[in-house]
Amino acid sequence: MKLSARIAAPAAALVLAGLTATACAPQTSDTSSKGDGRTGTLRVWLFQEVGNKPKESVVNAAVADFEKAHEGADVEVEYIPVDTRAQRVKAAFNDPGSAPDVIEYGNTDTAGYVKDGGLADVTEEFGAWDDAKDTDPAARQSVTVDGKVYGAPFFVGVRALYYRTDVFDELGIEPPESQGELISTAKKIHKERKDLYGLAVGGAYTYGAMPFIWANGGELAGETGATYRSAVNSPEARKGIEAYTSLFGDDNCPAAKCASMGGNATVTAFASGKAAMAIGGDFSHTAVEAGPVKGKYAVVPLPGVAEGSIAPAFAGGNNIGVLRSSSHRTLAVDLMRSLAGKKTQAAMFDAMGFLPTYTDVRDDAAKKEPFVGPFVRTLDAGAKFVPASPAWGRIDSSLVLPTMFQEIVSGRKDVAAASDDAAEKMDAAFAEAG
Repeated sequence: MKLSARIAAPAAALVLAGLTATACAPQTSDTSSKGDGRTGTLRVWLFQEVGNKPKESVVNAAVADFEKAHEGADVEVEYIPVDTRAQRVKAAFNDPGSAPDVIEYGNTDTAGYVKDGGLADVTEEFGAWDDAKDTDPAARQSVTVDGKVYGAPFFVGVRALYYRTDVFDELGIEPPESQGELISTAKKIHKERKDLYGLAVGGAYTYGAMPFIWANGGELAGETGATYRSAVNSPEARKGIEAYTSLFGDDNCPAAKCASMGGNATVTAFASGKAAMAIGGDFSHTAVEAGPVKGKYAVVPLPGVAEGSIAPAFAGGNNIGVLRSSSHRTLAVDLMRSLAGKKTQAAMFDAMGFLPTYTDVRDDAAKKEPFVGPFVRTLDAGAKFVPASPAWGRIDSSLVLPTMFQEIVSGRKDVAAASDDAAEKMDAAFAEAG
């Protein structure tokens, strides 16, 4: 294995499950494969993590196994910053000669990369792969566009409810078991403890708000033939939006402070002792452990509308894909399997805490690390994904949903008007994407 001399500087942070498409590549030149060499060098781009050494060790082991099984093939790995991935990938799609064979990519980027002709269709190989039969359905959906598979899930990230056990004990309350209880509990805590947000929420926290929409039977969008149509203004979605935005106010999380908060800010509020509850990911565990609430919190699945139910959560994470321009397609697919296979995902959980995308490997992880249990139960209850459309990148980066939430909590618009406006913007993006 060769480690590229062009190792990128560390990125500020990789917020897992929150990886979102910030830009889609423009129409590209013909990037189809020009051969299928069975020897030679394969180039791989993976994301640089904060504290990347453990990831490198796992990758090195997977690459060594691959090279041992493929005489005459060697692998060059380069770690690239997450925050500049869009530019790097655009350039790779337009210049096959300098492009890698295999890439790691955020799972909300899948549809855009497929539209741009960058990712190879690996449906046949994925279907014949023994490991793939245990892939979590939501993770499989994240590599699927129009029924075809364009990669292998690498890890998954999901959110649940962090809560302060000391505060709950002090007030004699139990973790909420329904969405209604969640809201009333948040307001009760803030009434008794003015120094705390009952539940830290954010007007810019799209992925924390989605479970409220889904739990009420709403959807972000629905497929209509070859495209999508927004559903955020449906009666069911509006119930979820109303439930989420009811948490902004002087009785829980004041809009003046909380309307602009995103996911990181809400988790920081909890970790620093300023909130009794927060919606955070398995990937938030390290940050919470590093704060003053260490040893004084627990995690349960975010409750749904019905008592005892679990709200569907967004299944974020990353995938491993083969570029359509690769001149070593067969080798590249085998390398994808090595990097995203069960053995590597189990090792990556031990090294980095990344949740495996295989249900059996994930169950084993939960047995080793009990804190993972609530997140596994959330995934097992049925996670959801964003529309598999290249339009999602534009919708997300243009802050359509945060704008909707912020207009409501500021009082500028009611739920109906704000959701209608958001739906109109989403439909325009879907129409343009085709």
